[in-house]
Amino acid sequence: MTDISVLALVACTFLLAGSVKGIIGLGLPTVSLAVLTATIGLQPAMALLLVPSFVTNLWQAVIGGNGKAIISRIWLFLLAATVTVWLGTQVLVGVDVSYLSALLGALLVVYSLLSLSKPSIAIPSGWEGWAGPVLGTANGVLTGMTGSFVVPGVLYLQAIGLPRDMLIQAMGMLFTVSTVALGLALGGQQLLTAELGMISVAAVIPAIIGMVFGQKIRQRLSEAKFRLVFFIAILILGVYIIVRSLGF
Repeated sequence: MTDISVLALVACTFLLAGSVKGIIGLGLPTVSLAVLTATIGLQPAMALLLVPSFVTNLWQAVIGGNGKAIISRIWLFLLAATVTVWLGTQVLVGVDVSYLSALLGALLVVYSLLSLSKPSIAIPSGWEGWAGPVLGTANGVLTGMTGSFVVPGVLYLQAIGLPRDMLIQAMGMLFTVSTVALGLALGGQQLLTAELGMISVAAVIPAIIGMVFGQKIRQRLSEAKFRLVFFIAILILGVYIIVRSLGF
């Protein structure tokens, strides 16, 4: 992992991922995980995204002034999404990683297609008592298996009808607690080495530089067009990961 070309790849990946997050407010874990899985493999990619993801999403989780209201509504979902991550990492160390890489690719494809099509999905408030824990559990297990935090967690948060500001803060909460749980679970499985941890810490610098850069160019771009290009790119990366992992 200390090869200069790999370090350069990691730095460029988080610079890109941070720029995307700066422009549209999301995408750092998704971009970094997708690019690094396609180049250096799933397990190191999951470890490397931990610190940049935590740092950049913690701020999103604590600002907005809606913390108490959000937690009172989705705490069961967040709890389930957190405590079940370790179940996924049990699978991670016991299954051929190429299949889990392909699963990650499939999740990226699903996430991209749903984001592009923008289906109208709504979960009645009366269902949240059971839907939150069920979908939180699914999200936690998939996070432990693939490192992806978004499916079905983000879809659930969108489907319960949170206002935009609350939705952004709730996603920050989900990504933050999922990152912490994933870090602990990977450490428990001896998949988070000191070397990967140090590189992950160092990757915060290009991630923040990218975010600042993305925020500056946000006003010069059409966010709708950029989101279109972003999700098409994630779709292509997802397909590539599937093909590469399964050896087609």
